[in-house]
Amino acid sequence: MNTASAARLIALSAIWGASFLFLRVGAPVLGPTPLIFLRVVLAAMFLAVVGAYLKKALGARKHWRHFLVLGFFNSALPFLLFAYAATMVSASLLSILNATAPIWGAAIGAVWTRASLAPRQMIGLLLGIAGVALLAGVESLSLPAGGGAAILAALSAAGSYGIATTYARSAASVEPFANAHGSMWASVLLIAPALCFSPVPPDFPAAHVAAAVVALGVLCSGVAYLLYFRLIADIGATSALTVTFLIPVFGVLWGYAFLDEAVGWHTFAGAAIVLTGTALATGFPGIRAFSRQAAEPVPPRR
Repeated sequence: MNTASAARLIALSAIWGASFLFLRVGAPVLGPTPLIFLRVVLAAMFLAVVGAYLKKALGARKHWRHFLVLGFFNSALPFLLFAYAATMVSASLLSILNATAPIWGAAIGAVWTRASLAPRQMIGLLLGIAGVALLAGVESLSLPAGGGAAILAALSAAGSYGIATTYARSAASVEPFANAHGSMWASVLLIAPALCFSPVPPDFPAAHVAAAVVALGVLCSGVAYLLYFRLIADIGATSALTVTFLIPVFGVLWGYAFLDEAVGWHTFAGAAIVLTGTALATGFPGIRAFSRQAAEPVPPRR
C-alpha cells in the first residue's frame, strides 16, 4: 500500500468514524427518521451529480428490485436503527458496536448456506458476544431508561449489514457506484412514508445541527463512497476493508474530543475484544466474508 492509499484509508476511517458523532448531534434534535431522510436525500443527490459528471449509468429500470433490497438492509434500516440508538448511546459505543457487522455477516452467511462455522469463526463469534456484553453491561449503568433497547437497536443495525452481505453474495453483480447510487435513491423511497408518523421539529435546527446533517449526507455517505471505490481500485477489496478495524478508533476519538464522552477501561477492553473477534470471524487480513455485493463489497456505510 503506497502513501496515497494509506492516506485515503485513514481519511475514510476518520469520516465514517465521525458519522456516529454527527448522529449524536442530529438525532436527539431532529429525531431519527427526519435526520436519516435528509441524510439519504443529500447522499442520493450528491451521487447523482457525481454520476452525471462521470457518465455512469444507474440502470434503475433493470436493477430496481436489487436496489430496493440493498437500500433497505444496507442503508435505510441500519441508518434508522443507529439514529434511534444515537438518541441515548454514545458515539464511542456506537462505533464499536458497528464493528460487529462482519461477525453478523459470517454467522448469517453460515446459516443461509447451512455451512458450519470453522472453530476460528466460532471463537471470534464468542469473543464478539463477550466484548459486547462487557460494553453493554457497563454502559447500561449510566444510560437512561430505554438504554438497553438503544444498544439492541445498534446491534440490530450491524446485523442488518450482515443480511445485506449475505443477500449481495447471491445477487447479480452490479457496478459498485451504481449499487451505492441506486441504493440511496431506494432508501429515500423507503424512508419517505415514515415521515408521516414522525413529529416535525418545532424550530429550525441550530447551525451545528444543520452542519451535522449535511456532513452525514454529503461527507459520510457521498464523499466516503468515492474514497472507498478508489481504494478498491488501487489496493483491492480485501485491503480496503481494513477500514472496518479503524472506524472504532476514530469513533472513540471524535466522541471524546467533541462530545466530552467518557472513555473508561471498559471502552478499550470491549473494543479490543470485539475487534479481535471480528478478525477471527472474518479471517483478517483476508476479510472475504465481509463483502456486500457479488463482485465487490458494498461500502460498510455508516
